[in-house]
Amino acid sequence: MRQPAAPIELTGNATRLPSPPPLPTGLAAQLAAICPTSDDAVDTAEASRDWWPLSLHWALQGAVAQRAAVIARPADTAQVAAVVSLCSSLGVPVTAAGGRSGVLGASVPVFGGVLLDTTAMQGVVSVDAESGIVEVLAGTFGPELEAQLRDDHQLSVGHFPQSFDIATVGGWVACRGAGQYSTRYGKIEQMVCGLEVVLADGSVIRTGGFPAGAQGPDLNQLFIGSEGTLGIVTRVWLKAHACPATEQRAAFSFTTFEEGIAACRRVLRRGATPAVLRLYDAPESERSQGGDGTYCVLLALDEGDPALVAATMAIVADECKRAASLPVELVDQWLQHRNDTSALQALTRKGFVVDTLEIAAPWAALGRVFAEVRAALLAVPHSRTATCHLSHSYSDGACLYFTFAATPPANEVEATYVALWDAGQRAVLNAGGNLSHHHGIGLNRARFVADALGSALPVLQSLKDALDPRGVLNPGKMGLRSPFGEVPWP
Repeated sequence: MRQPAAPIELTGNATRLPSPPPLPTGLAAQLAAICPTSDDAVDTAEASRDWWPLSLHWALQGAVAQRAAVIARPADTAQVAAVVSLCSSLGVPVTAAGGRSGVLGASVPVFGGVLLDTTAMQGVVSVDAESGIVEVLAGTFGPELEAQLRDDHQLSVGHFPQSFDIATVGGWVACRGAGQYSTRYGKIEQMVCGLEVVLADGSVIRTGGFPAGAQGPDLNQLFIGSEGTLGIVTRVWLKAHACPATEQRAAFSFTTFEEGIAACRRVLRRGATPAVLRLYDAPESERSQGGDGTYCVLLALDEGDPALVAATMAIVADECKRAASLPVELVDQWLQHRNDTSALQALTRKGFVVDTLEIAAPWAALGRVFAEVRAALLAVPHSRTATCHLSHSYSDGACLYFTFAATPPANEVEATYVALWDAGQRAVLNAGGNLSHHHGIGLNRARFVADALGSALPVLQSLKDALDPRGVLNPGKMGLRSPFGEVPWP
């Protein structure tokens, strides 16, 4: 059974946030009677962190943001419901965690309490090959899901995020994730047919289950992206399709990033949806795509039915006819190294502040977002670089994915990190972009939610109050009120 992957070595188990109150007397024993638990200091520290880049710096200093008082490891939905019901009755925070591959602190138990580890719930439950629907437990990791579907049923879900090896299906749903082939197959919200969700009172509901419906609002979408604040997803029904019969690849170069954006827009507006359409600015092209710093690289790949792939790639070639062709081996190289995160750990150990900021914006706003966000990031003291690539495209817009780095003095790492995020994220919102495309909100982005949602935030708060009146589910996240006090960061 696959376990969560540690993002970097943890040299201690201290906490950076204020210590929460202890668990109510007797709760630990009651939890242990429901499912396996642990209150070991090393175990709880390791389980209470994710891949949030700032927390990597803290780990090297012997600390995590916060530690849960106890880890509960339920093996089925009934045990999840029992844990949640018990904690809710006592007003104890419950933070669900899967593979903990998030990069924004979404699974950090800000106010302590119980860390509910879903990874004991792994496996494909059933496959409806005729309908193309897969029933899978929320703690299942991507490689095991795809291997079983391909080997036993010649099917694929087609969801391949960079965190594929270390993320769970429940995590994909919780943060509204996107795979690297999303232009063909959609983001996770387009892949979900139905959900099983445990609510804060321990009741279990099922949402969705039909290819289309007019039964009122789509309750699937209420929980997808809610990051465990409205309910805990325990089972997911996903759309699957036949394994691709063929594949084609191509690569091009553009003089400017804006020219490449325009080409991608034309491809999508003509109805073509290549699985991969990734455009890199000149610095990123030079750093990782074989460029010389004077041009922007576009990588394209499609897979599926031969006739559809041929038509799609013909449109890509037609809209890139004014660009120079590049060796298709560039796509091969990207495929081989696309999930490599070793540079993050190496740079962190050297004292660099490194992170990414992914957002979505309409085509008409992308040029402004591209220019203004990079300028805002580079204006922060100690900033070294701010680069960008376009990673997911739609008929109405696309995702821009910024990478930034700084080299502050050791005593200014946290302040510099906060300043970079404040500058970059607010520049996105001011230029017409959204808060997040696929990484979600977590702890790090919670302070921007009010600006991003505006007058709609009270609607989200009302849903939270109705579904979780005691506020125990993942408190401190999504910009929502917490009964346990103000969020103590930043």
